[in-house]
Amino acid sequence: QVQLVESGGGLVQAGDSLRLSCAASGRTFSSYTMGWFRQAPGKEREFVAALEWTGATYYADSMKGRFTISRDNAKNTVYLQMSSLKPEDTAVYYCARFSSGSLFRPGGYDYWGRGTQVTVSS
Repeated sequence: QVQLVESGGGLVQAGDSLRLSCAASGRTFSSYTMGWFRQAPGKEREFVAALEWTGATYYADSMKGRFTISRDNAKNTVYLQMSSLKPEDTAVYYCARFSSGSLFRPGGYDYWGRGTQVTVSS
């Protein structure tokens, strides 16, 4: 069983930055491939970024250059640094552990946090 707890969300203005954290349980966190997804009201959950245990990173096109995923294995934590935030980035952000299949679809992940709300005002 893996528990994931997100934090760091909040209300910010357009152009601001925010860093989300996701603390994970488990002794083998360094071997996990982790991902961030987001879900806006009335929309499907969408891929944001992923970080393989090898260090390889992947981003959704609309986040490239603005968002950075990273991890601290000593702290069992994965981060999402978000900059140049836009109102359309408003959503609940979830972290998840990859299991199998596609890195870019929610179905590929087996454990999820409860999410943290990010609201970007114009």
